[in-house]
Amino acid sequence: MKIMIVDDSKAMRMIVQRTLRQAGFGDHEVVEAENGAQALSALEKSPVDLVLSDWNMPEMSGIELLRGMRAKGLGGAFGFVTSEGTPPMRQQASEAGALFLIAKPFTAEAFEQVLRPVLT
Repeated sequence: MKIMIVDDSKAMRMIVQRTLRQAGFGDHEVVEAENGAQALSALEKSPVDLVLSDWNMPEMSGIELLRGMRAKGLGGAFGFVTSEGTPPMRQQASEAGALFLIAKPFTAEAFEQVLRPVLT
Protein backbone atom coordinates (compact mmCIF):
# COMPACT_ATOMS: atom_id res chain seq x y z
CA MET A 1 0.00 0.00 0.00
CA LYS A 2 1.04 3.58 -0.59
CA ILE A 3 0.84 6.21 2.18
CA MET A 4 1.27 9.97 1.79
CA ILE A 5 2.43 12.03 4.78
CA VAL A 6 1.49 15.71 4.46
CA ASP A 7 3.05 18.14 6.94
CA ASP A 8 4.88 21.44 6.55
CA SER A 9 7.50 20.26 9.05
CA LYS A 10 10.14 17.91 7.62
CA ALA A 11 10.95 16.77 11.16
CA MET A 12 7.30 15.84 11.78
CA ARG A 13 7.11 13.94 8.49
CA MET A 14 10.15 11.96 9.62
CA ILE A 15 8.57 11.30 13.05
CA VAL A 16 5.33 10.11 11.46
CA GLN A 17 7.27 7.79 9.14
CA ARG A 18 9.29 6.40 12.06
CA THR A 19 6.10 5.87 14.06
CA LEU A 20 4.56 3.99 11.13
CA ARG A 21 7.56 1.63 11.18
CA GLN A 22 7.33 1.22 14.97
CA ALA A 23 3.63 0.41 14.65
CA GLY A 24 4.38 -2.37 12.17
CA PHE A 25 3.63 -0.56 8.92
CA GLY A 26 7.21 -0.18 7.69
CA ASP A 27 6.64 -2.29 4.59
CA HIS A 28 4.34 0.27 2.97
CA GLU A 29 5.58 2.75 0.36
CA VAL A 30 5.67 6.28 1.81
CA VAL A 31 5.63 9.55 -0.12
CA GLU A 32 5.66 13.06 1.32
CA ALA A 33 4.21 16.50 0.64
CA GLU A 34 4.93 19.81 2.38
CA ASN A 35 1.39 21.20 2.22
CA GLY A 36 -2.10 20.48 0.97
CA ALA A 37 -1.59 22.15 -2.41
CA GLN A 38 1.51 20.07 -3.15
CA ALA A 39 -0.29 16.94 -1.94
CA LEU A 40 -3.39 17.55 -4.08
CA SER A 41 -1.26 18.08 -7.18
CA ALA A 42 0.68 14.86 -6.50
CA LEU A 43 -2.49 12.88 -5.78
CA GLU A 44 -4.00 13.90 -9.11
CA LYS A 45 -1.01 12.29 -10.82
CA SER A 46 -0.51 9.29 -8.56
CA PRO A 47 -3.19 8.22 -6.07
CA VAL A 48 -2.35 6.68 -2.70
CA ASP A 49 -4.21 4.32 -0.37
CA LEU A 50 -3.94 6.53 2.71
CA VAL A 51 -3.21 10.20 3.40
CA LEU A 52 -1.94 11.19 6.86
CA SER A 53 -2.20 14.97 7.02
CA ASP A 54 -1.50 17.77 9.43
CA TRP A 55 -4.37 20.23 9.81
CA ASN A 56 -2.60 23.61 9.88
CA MET A 57 -0.26 24.21 6.95
CA PRO A 58 0.56 27.12 4.63
CA GLU A 59 -0.78 27.17 1.05
CA MET A 60 -3.63 24.74 1.78
CA SER A 61 -4.71 23.27 5.11
CA GLY A 62 -5.38 19.60 5.71
CA ILE A 63 -9.16 20.08 5.79
CA GLU A 64 -8.96 22.01 2.50
CA LEU A 65 -6.90 19.15 1.07
CA LEU A 66 -9.50 16.59 2.11
CA ARG A 67 -12.34 18.65 0.66
CA GLY A 68 -10.34 19.24 -2.53
CA MET A 69 -9.67 15.52 -2.91
CA ARG A 70 -13.32 14.65 -2.54
CA ALA A 71 -14.42 17.46 -4.88
CA LYS A 72 -12.08 16.05 -7.55
CA GLY A 73 -13.32 12.50 -6.97
CA LEU A 74 -10.02 11.34 -5.48
CA GLY A 75 -10.58 8.40 -3.20
CA GLY A 76 -8.33 6.83 -0.64
CA ALA A 77 -8.51 6.76 3.13
CA PHE A 78 -7.74 10.04 4.90
CA GLY A 79 -6.79 10.80 8.49
CA PHE A 80 -5.35 13.69 10.43
CA VAL A 81 -2.21 13.66 12.57
CA THR A 82 -2.32 17.07 14.18
CA SER A 83 -1.54 19.00 17.35
CA GLU A 84 -5.15 20.02 17.79
CA GLY A 85 -8.00 17.63 18.40
CA THR A 86 -10.89 19.68 19.70
CA PRO A 87 -14.40 18.21 19.43
CA PRO A 88 -15.41 20.77 16.75
CA MET A 89 -12.32 19.86 14.69
CA ARG A 90 -13.06 16.15 15.07
CA GLN A 91 -16.63 16.74 13.93
CA GLN A 92 -15.52 18.86 10.97
CA ALA A 93 -12.97 16.19 9.99
CA SER A 94 -15.56 13.42 10.22
CA GLU A 95 -18.14 15.36 8.22
CA ALA A 96 -15.55 15.98 5.48
CA GLY A 97 -14.78 12.26 5.27
CA ALA A 98 -11.75 11.74 7.50
CA LEU A 99 -11.62 8.31 9.12
CA PHE A 100 -9.70 9.45 12.19
CA LEU A 101 -7.83 12.24 13.93
CA ILE A 102 -4.71 11.31 15.89
CA ALA A 103 -3.64 14.11 18.23
CA LYS A 104 0.04 14.91 18.85
CA PRO A 105 1.90 13.74 20.82
CA PHE A 106 1.11 10.24 19.60
CA THR A 107 2.48 6.76 20.17
CA ALA A 108 3.19 3.78 17.95
CA GLU A 109 0.40 2.00 19.83
CA ALA A 110 -2.09 4.73 18.87
CA PHE A 111 -1.01 4.43 15.23
CA GLU A 112 -1.33 0.64 15.31
CA GLN A 113 -4.79 0.76 16.87
CA VAL A 114 -6.17 3.36 14.44
CA LEU A 115 -4.40 2.22 11.27
CA ARG A 116 -4.70 -1.57 11.55
CA PRO A 117 -8.30 -1.62 10.24
CA VAL A 118 -7.40 0.84 7.45
CA LEU A 119 -4.23 -0.85 6.23
CA THR A 120 -5.23 -4.52 6.45
